[in-house]
Amino acid sequence: MARAKANGIEIEYDTLGSANDPAVLLVMGFALQMTRWPEGLKRGLADAGFRVIWFDNRDVGLSTEFTQYVPPSPMDVLTAAMTGQDASRLVPYTLNAMAADAAGLLDALGIGKADILGVSMGGMIGQLMALEHPHKVRKLIPVMTTSGDPLLPPATPEAMAALTAVPASRTPEAIGDIAVQAQHAIGSHPDLRNSAGIIRARAIEDFHRSDRPFGMARQYTAILGTPRWHERLARVKAPTLVLHGADDPLIRPAAGQDIARRIPGAVFKSYPNWGHDLADKMSDVLVADIVPFLRA
Repeated sequence: MARAKANGIEIEYDTLGSANDPAVLLVMGFALQMTRWPEGLKRGLADAGFRVIWFDNRDVGLSTEFTQYVPPSPMDVLTAAMTGQDASRLVPYTLNAMAADAAGLLDALGIGKADILGVSMGGMIGQLMALEHPHKVRKLIPVMTTSGDPLLPPATPEAMAALTAVPASRTPEAIGDIAVQAQHAIGSHPDLRNSAGIIRARAIEDFHRSDRPFGMARQYTAILGTPRWHERLARVKAPTLVLHGADDPLIRPAAGQDIARRIPGAVFKSYPNWGHDLADKMSDVLVADIVPFLRA
């Protein structure tokens, strides 16, 4: 892994494939580290002739941690947003800043333009890159994410509880247990999602690599405090492929359909039994749809 300076912070990143190949930037979701990208997905894209780049978002993993900011109350941020106030003034940073991080990383690596594949929060960041840094985006692939429209169907209560659950103690065992519980609540059908043993082991590995509960809290308020962007999506010029799990209980399929409806020419595809996770078994399926889109 390597480190780059971009947008005033340091970003931990890694790459796979030739520097001469077209670049694909993978943007991770809320609270997850760069280590969570499935090897099959990265290798499949690289073997197809793309330079794959993935990184730790700010405040998680090994990228810059914003320790100087105490996380604001999510309820205060949400209340401000719902009452028409400028909620962005309450948060340390917004998703717009994280989009600038990703664009800055491409600049730091000398990449003029890349295909952007973002999952969940990373898909939100990808949309904002296409809106605010369009010169850096060749094609856009929002995955299991939302247009930001507050009128879209909400997450199920069980899924929202899993997203915001806090372990009783910050021990490896507790972190592993809560990761399994969360994936059982928001993940794919049991035949598709990773086993409990794999989920637990990867969560514990990440805990030893970096444990930043306040960074996760700041990322959460960044999602809540970012001004909604759904009404701007008609301005996106990049060819767009929207991918979503038909069984996603956290960000419902209607949210992905809304992105495709708003971006001119966008294509939407859903997958049965897929929930809100990066199940290893989905890698080959996703690569089979992503590669032809990127080559077209």
